[in-house]
Amino acid sequence: IRNKAKATIQDQNIDFAQPEDLYPKSFPHFVRGRDSAREYITSLFTSQIAIYDGAMGTMIQNYSKRNKLEEEEYRGERFKDWTCNVKGNNDMLSISQPHVISGIYKQYLEEGGSNMIGTNTFSSTTIAMGDYEMEDYAYELNYEGARLAREACDEVTAKDPTKPRFVVGAIGPTNRTGSISPSVEDPAARNVDFDELVETYFEQIVGLMDGGSDILMVETIFDTLNAKAALYAVGEYLEFSGLDVPVFVSGTLVDQSGRTLSGQTGEAFYASIRHSKPMCVGLNCALGASHMTPFVERLSKVVECFMHVYSNAGLPNAMGGYDETPVDMANHNQVFFENGWLNMVGGCCGSTPPHIKAIREMSANYKPRKLPDVGRPKMWLSGLEDLVVDDVHNHLGLPFLNIGERCNISGSLKFKKLMMKGDYGTAMDIAKKQVEDGAHVIDINVDDGMLDGLAAMQKFVKIAVTEPEVSKVPFMLDASKFDIVVAGMKWCQGKSIINSISLKVGEELFKEHA
Repeated sequence: IRNKAKATIQDQNIDFAQPEDLYPKSFPHFVRGRDSAREYITSLFTSQIAIYDGAMGTMIQNYSKRNKLEEEEYRGERFKDWTCNVKGNNDMLSISQPHVISGIYKQYLEEGGSNMIGTNTFSSTTIAMGDYEMEDYAYELNYEGARLAREACDEVTAKDPTKPRFVVGAIGPTNRTGSISPSVEDPAARNVDFDELVETYFEQIVGLMDGGSDILMVETIFDTLNAKAALYAVGEYLEFSGLDVPVFVSGTLVDQSGRTLSGQTGEAFYASIRHSKPMCVGLNCALGASHMTPFVERLSKVVECFMHVYSNAGLPNAMGGYDETPVDMANHNQVFFENGWLNMVGGCCGSTPPHIKAIREMSANYKPRKLPDVGRPKMWLSGLEDLVVDDVHNHLGLPFLNIGERCNISGSLKFKKLMMKGDYGTAMDIAKKQVEDGAHVIDINVDDGMLDGLAAMQKFVKIAVTEPEVSKVPFMLDASKFDIVVAGMKWCQGKSIINSISLKVGEELFKEHA
């Protein structure tokens, strides 16, 4: 990835370590390369409500009202002969108009008082950049977006070393979704797969970290499957690099139903991603703080790590703008502080440095959320809704998990015949009936010598996740071949059960599967 980028980046620096004696060796001072970002953020989050930044897009729009920012400015000198229109590609301004992005970063740091700022990289993936034919610039967009933030943070920190500022590498959702079909006629159709998402996110992560990010944030999650791919890519990066990088995860509940665009509740979303061991989890975008309140409260009761919120400045008006003043937005966030639900707060669409300043001043009067006590381990599954296995009981009040086995070729001759005919619609009715009859989990098994199990598992799962009556419960992916299980997992946004792995394959392969 770095070698490919050398053609476009001159004098690239990927080492942003600071001299060990730059600042004192005690909190609240921080020296990159000497001190642990995880330890510092833990101290910060347990001593005060930390402040994130506000909207980048809003600030770019505001800049364009006062200054010329048209197609010519978006292109700059470097892209003056680009083959398609690029106005609206805000991420490329990190390359073509870096002073604009640096200025916005500094406004949030100095006027807003942000402890952390997100990079201008929301759409800096090869997938999203396809709209502008700029796929080859994904690494550079992330590198430059992070580098500008790094320089702004270091400059502001130098003025007051008792308040270190951190760069949060922003990883957006892309403009494609792994869980939702783009075709009304074909529920199994997809315009992206898990492996493609992992590849594009991995390149983004390398660029963000090379540019000087301290933290990685997978944000504005409307489809948890995309987020799982991003978190898998983060895990791959951490394993390859040996670094300890704090990871934040931020979901987006799109309306008052309290669900993501792909249908999950907030609790199901958290259950689906908790295996990645995020340091901080929360919600952002889509809603104003007042509309988020019930969902933040529910999430705060189950999240086992730190929590954040960065809401919009209310709901958009008829013109697509946001009407909440800084005082309004701070007042609507107050309920989060009064109840001790948050460790970090910021703003999303419509928010500006004055909004962040007002929120910061409001939050200063309250204590941060206390980390919950460590509880006993629990099996926590999810489909569109979450399921704690210990909470499920039978009519006698005894622990009992009811697994529907009728979507199993070995357990149902009717299901087998339907799968052999390729009648997935009627097969889906079997799954629906099992959920109606009380199944807590749906087992899916397509093992048969006369059937392409790999293709059948993927198609069945892809259709099943689009059926709310089926996918509201977790799945058990059941196959004798591990590659079939993995293929099914790559289409599940929820937390599933794997059935199963075996020592028959040998100890080494067994460990790899585990």
